[in-house]
Amino acid sequence: MPVSPSNDPFQNIRPYHDREVSDVLNRLIHDEELISVLTRYQFPQLASLFGWLLKPAVRIFLAQKTGDIETIQGFQTLIAGYMTKMIGRTTSRLSCSGIDALSTDEAYLFVSNHRDIAMDPAFINWALYQHGFDTLRIAIGDNLLRKPYVSDLMRLNKSFIVNRSAKGREVLTALSQLSAYIDHSLVQDEASIWIAQREGRAKDGNDFTDPAILKMFYMAHRKQRSFAEFIARVKIVPVSISYEYDPCDRAKALELDSKQQGGAYEKSQFEDIESIVAGINGNKGHVHVAFGQVIAPMDTPEELAAEIDRQIMANYHLHPSNLLAAGIESDDIDATQKAEFAARFEGLSASTADILKQMYANPVLNKQRYQEAV
Repeated sequence: MPVSPSNDPFQNIRPYHDREVSDVLNRLIHDEELISVLTRYQFPQLASLFGWLLKPAVRIFLAQKTGDIETIQGFQTLIAGYMTKMIGRTTSRLSCSGIDALSTDEAYLFVSNHRDIAMDPAFINWALYQHGFDTLRIAIGDNLLRKPYVSDLMRLNKSFIVNRSAKGREVLTALSQLSAYIDHSLVQDEASIWIAQREGRAKDGNDFTDPAILKMFYMAHRKQRSFAEFIARVKIVPVSISYEYDPCDRAKALELDSKQQGGAYEKSQFEDIESIVAGINGNKGHVHVAFGQVIAPMDTPEELAAEIDRQIMANYHLHPSNLLAAGIESDDIDATQKAEFAARFEGLSASTADILKQMYANPVLNKQRYQEAV
């Protein structure tokens, strides 16, 4: 029996429960738009001419793959197989640090820098999974969930919805519900959470935390406990994720250049989905996930934001691409790496190339500033 909204205050934003999995998968199998998307993805050259023939085959394949899945864990096990293939195909190496200081028996609020819509939480999740931790519940903005099948897929993968489209009085209600859900997950369900340090990706390579995100965390607590008590309760762990190569770097640079030249940039209808696909399929080189330390109690969101920034920048793994962009010589950088990095600028205007170069250089400069300030 479905749980009524009155008994489930988070029904409209939470990940799906095991009891809902079969119905959702059945809905996805019969979603014409999803089947069309999968057909175009699997058969890009043939889909336009032979879609009528291919789509039934894709539907049967999807039904076979999901037919025995009855739980969220079962669905994530299926995803893990594709994740393994993606890592082997699009990364030269995936490494991790700092995780040994964390306990598999604790639930944490992981706050990370944000470079890729889907891959940031995916790589962090993978690192945790490989070290014996339960998988995360992932915060995702409703701006990415315009298609019902996308929302279904994300919520099957333990994502919960951040209502960014709320207006007027709805904003406070939505933020209060989200804050309460995060607390419920961490304390009642003992389930870890991932959320980005600010809304939207850091397209310029500058990783700074928005204190407004931290104030949102606190909303459900403000009448019961102090800000310092709240921090002790939720166990915030900053996470740095760094990509040797960002598959969306050129697209980001073109967008930023367009804004600088003309003051505006019009995002296409499916641009976010296209960015997700590019991030998944594109070459990422060496990817490193660095877990920080649980943050000690602090008195204000601004202090907390500064500590999150400090840990993210201090733990950020600098790749040859970052050092090359910052003009730093190193004996560890060979001619092949120099050529690979130079190739990312081919065909770009001087202004776009400068932005792309700065995107890779900024983590070096920010790390240096923090080291000098200590």
